[in-house]
Amino acid sequence: MIKRKEPYNEATTLVVSKNIRVRFNETDPLGIVWHGIYITYFEDGREAFGREHGISYLDVQSHGFTTPIVKSVCEHKLSLRYGDVARIETTIVDSPAAKMIFRYTIYDTKNEVACTGETVQVFLDSNNELMLTNPPFYEEWKRKVGLLK
Repeated sequence: MIKRKEPYNEATTLVVSKNIRVRFNETDPLGIVWHGIYITYFEDGREAFGREHGISYLDVQSHGFTTPIVKSVCEHKLSLRYGDVARIETTIVDSPAAKMIFRYTIYDTKNEVACTGETVQVFLDSNNELMLTNPPFYEEWKRKVGLLK
C-alpha cells in the first residue's frame, strides 16, 4: 500500500475556534445532527476564520475574485445532538497552488472529536476564469500572516 505524503503544511498558528449550538432543525427524528449539516458547520468555521484573519468572502470579493468550493471531505466520528454546544476549530493549509485549503475539527460537549473535514476552494476572476497562480492580494495576505517570506 502506498501512503500519500502530505504535500502541504497546516498553518497551526492560524487557528480559529467557534462555538455553535445544535439547533432543532439541524437534527433528524432521533435528535442526531443530520450528516449534511456538518458542511454548514465547516462554512461557519471558514467564515469565522476569514473574519478574524482578514480573508473573508467579502475581502476576496472586494479584490474581484470568488472562491467556489471544488472539494469537500467530511469524516464522522461521534454524533452531535440537539442542544449540544460544539466547538469548530478551523485552520488553513499552506499550499503553493492557487487555492485555499481549510481543515476542520469539530469537538463535542466532552471535548472529543465528533467530525473532521477539509474543503478546497479555487480562485475565479471577474470573468469566472480559473486562476492558475495566486492572486496578488492573496500572496500579500500570505506574507502578512507569515505563510510567505
